[in-house]
Amino acid sequence: MQAKDVQLNDEVQGLLNQVNALYPGKVEVQFIGELQAGFVRHDQAQQVQMGKDINIQVADLTAPNYTASHELVHLLMILSGFPQVFFSLTTGQPQLDEQLMIMGTELYDIVSHIVVVSEQRKHGLITDEIAGLYLNGVTATLKPEPTPVDDEMTLRTLTLLDALVFFGLDNDKIIAQFKRDYPISYAAARKLYDIISEKPVDSPFTLRRNVVKLFKAFDAQLEAWHLPALHNTEFTTLTSVLSKRQLSLTVKQIFELYHSDMHEKTTQRRGYVGFNRADQQNAFVLPSPAPKDDTPDYYTKIYDMSVEDLFKQLKMPYILR
Repeated sequence: MQAKDVQLNDEVQGLLNQVNALYPGKVEVQFIGELQAGFVRHDQAQQVQMGKDINIQVADLTAPNYTASHELVHLLMILSGFPQVFFSLTTGQPQLDEQLMIMGTELYDIVSHIVVVSEQRKHGLITDEIAGLYLNGVTATLKPEPTPVDDEMTLRTLTLLDALVFFGLDNDKIIAQFKRDYPISYAAARKLYDIISEKPVDSPFTLRRNVVKLFKAFDAQLEAWHLPALHNTEFTTLTSVLSKRQLSLTVKQIFELYHSDMHEKTTQRRGYVGFNRADQQNAFVLPSPAPKDDTPDYYTKIYDMSVEDLFKQLKMPYILR
């Protein structure tokens, strides 16, 4: 099969029309190349920003409609006002930053997939054939767990957690295979799955709450394995979901400013992280003021602003509950 022969089916065309109705530029799906790996994985497509437009490039033609629809639903969620992740801090080590951004995005995506998969099922885009291809994707990514364990435990746990979001817990045969091939990481993934599926993800607020829960639970798991924690609650900024009342409150009623050891990316000055008091998640980042402005008064002023005014000043998007 060649890329030029691929047609979007009616369901996926419908999703594309929905996205274009909400997006100010133009969104197109492009199929590129002739690769057919024989499995589906979420890295087979990417969104490429072209000026005001977005191209969704599908680079594997194994299940082009499924793969395109996956990206479209992600985009639809953002356009319909679901939280996003931002990265405004730097550790000063580009490689470490890159790793932390990949992991933070991955954890956020896994929680988003609860919504994505349920939308795809609604549109009949997940068939038994797709489920088989998804399972092939898992086994193509993961070798069975060795004893003693190797350094791929993090990858295994994330991949299996995502697979549990996709399959749910009803497929005994697949669960048995996971338990057999990846006993330790499956047990960890299952524990994390129970945390993020305990309450439904059916609104921007519940998505945000579950992302924060996963950030914390994943760190606890890494620490239990004596691996370094990711600290996504500090490193990753997650869009705030606020009520009208909260927007009119002062910054100090909702947020707490902490001096971070990391720097704000654009100014390269030390970052102040605005943590949400309710769950201790990074909600915005301020660079330290220039030395001449660095007075106690500077912080009092910020703390006394209304949340709405501060977010306007920072051009920081937020979501109204």
